[in-house]
Amino acid sequence: MSDSMRIRHPLRLAALLLAFSLLIAAAAWTTYKVSQSMGLAELQATGRHRLDLYSASLEREIGKYAYFPATLGLERNVLALLQKQGGPHLPAQINSYLEQLNERAGTLAIYVIDTSGRVLVSSNWRRADSYVGEDLSFRPYFRDAMESGSGRFFGIGTTRSEPGYYLSSALSDGGRTLGVAIIKVGLDQLEKSWSTVEAPVLVADENGVVILSSVPDWKFTTLRPLDESTRSAFDRTQQYNRRALQPLGVRETALLGHGARLVRVARDPQETVSTFAVAGPFLAQSQALPGAPWTLTVFSHLESVDDISAIRAAVAGISTLLLCILAMMIYQWRRHLSDRLAAREALQQAHDELERKVHERTADLSAANEQLQAEIGERVRAEETLQAAQDELVQAGKLAVIGQLSAGIAHELNQPLAALRTLSGNTARFLERGDEATARANLERIGQLVDRMGQITGQLKSFARKSRGQSRGQLRAVDLCQVVGHAVALLEQRLAASNARIETRFPAHPLMAPGDANRLEQVMVNLIGNALDAMNGQAAPLVEIDGALVDGRMIRVGVRDHGTGLDAATMAHLFEPFFTTKEAGVGLGLGLAISAGIVRDCGGTLAGANHPDGGAVFTLDIPLAKEPPSP
Repeated sequence: MSDSMRIRHPLRLAALLLAFSLLIAAAAWTTYKVSQSMGLAELQATGRHRLDLYSASLEREIGKYAYFPATLGLERNVLALLQKQGGPHLPAQINSYLEQLNERAGTLAIYVIDTSGRVLVSSNWRRADSYVGEDLSFRPYFRDAMESGSGRFFGIGTTRSEPGYYLSSALSDGGRTLGVAIIKVGLDQLEKSWSTVEAPVLVADENGVVILSSVPDWKFTTLRPLDESTRSAFDRTQQYNRRALQPLGVRETALLGHGARLVRVARDPQETVSTFAVAGPFLAQSQALPGAPWTLTVFSHLESVDDISAIRAAVAGISTLLLCILAMMIYQWRRHLSDRLAAREALQQAHDELERKVHERTADLSAANEQLQAEIGERVRAEETLQAAQDELVQAGKLAVIGQLSAGIAHELNQPLAALRTLSGNTARFLERGDEATARANLERIGQLVDRMGQITGQLKSFARKSRGQSRGQLRAVDLCQVVGHAVALLEQRLAASNARIETRFPAHPLMAPGDANRLEQVMVNLIGNALDAMNGQAAPLVEIDGALVDGRMIRVGVRDHGTGLDAATMAHLFEPFFTTKEAGVGLGLGLAISAGIVRDCGGTLAGANHPDGGAVFTLDIPLAKEPPSP
């Protein structure tokens, strides 16, 4: 071999090695960039899905209380207080009502402000840091409600430094604004649910102040520097109770498509205790929240994308290196064909095995991705089906209540009308006989029945909007013995026509129960009337009514007939609306259903069973009243 060939051979080998090195570096770099682009695309899709979930959860949490403040305008006591009417005990009554309402609704505070901005009543009136008497005219939610009728505001309370979301609504009567009702809602539970997700999330207001975050240390920081006018506005409204509002340290490094961007959070990791990283590079995606000037931002970690991209780049570099080695082997094969044949076959086998594993891994990843997409689609369909079923149940409940109320009013007016007809006929006969005392008593009873019919029709509006707590608050002590006596008097004509007897056994002392005398009287009329229907055709029907005090705190009244009793089919549907064993046109099947509802509103129960000695017995258990009887 000549000297020139000896010189060219090392140079050619060095040039070949340099070319292979450049090729390997180019393959690794290209694979890294392509893999990173694919990873960012997948991360953006996941981030958009998380944005939708977080936005829906936040809207759902706030939407539960959206119309809550306006409902206080339906309370006549609240309007009377704002109009400076009522007695000196009215504020204490409203304070107690707001306190109970706040506990049941799970809100932080409920209070009412007059037009000057002074708090009149509040749910936290018992605490030393009560809002009562404070001047909150500087708060934006008060000014917005006075100007536009409603307002929404997130801020930190000036009394307890407790953050919350304020919803306000103007209270008016006859078109004149009397004051403002405010509900303060806490969002701590929502933040706790967010803290379990590895991707940090935050909500910032229109000024870039972080008001909600899954990372506690990020809360009440700023995404951008605040100018002096904004800080002055915060000092004036005390929205954040003079918090320092330090910058979070988010620096944008690159802008991607669809509103996504690469950022770096320069937060000191020692400042935050978290199970996942809260500093370093992130993919940030933001979305405006409807109905509020807030922005929801999700920070997706980039470490996993970088790690996967580096692994793929390494695999690509190794694969390219293998190809280069193969090329080197082919180059050497041209010179040493016989010596390199076996090595080439072994290398080819290794290459085939690597390709097979790559294909298998690719197939596994594709199958896993398809399965994940199918599960997501099934989850979405299940949620839509559940929502539709819930809407249908709500609509069915509304229709059932409307039907029961309308039919119940017609049923409750039937008995007083029949009594009016009987009493008016008797009064005419007594006047003919000259018995003015009896006629006057009948006329007084007719007046009572007319008043009762007015009360029945007048209660329709209050029944339509009365909650269980409000109903309990309006109960008064009623003597059940008098209730039974009035019911028997109403059925006097029917008892005489059917030759029926009523035997009542009550203790000498009154049995005072909480309730409404007219409605409890309707219950007894229904029970006695049903007992008479059960003994239809008997020569001398007998209805037994027993009243007694049980365990010193419960009153038990039993109405027993001597009929055929209740069969199994009737027992199964006894208190269902529109179920009746009577002939068509005789009854609506609402008497027992309405009676059970009246007793339940009084805190008691109504049950039906067969008596051991024959016939049916209906038992009414109701608590003993603690207050004296009404005059």
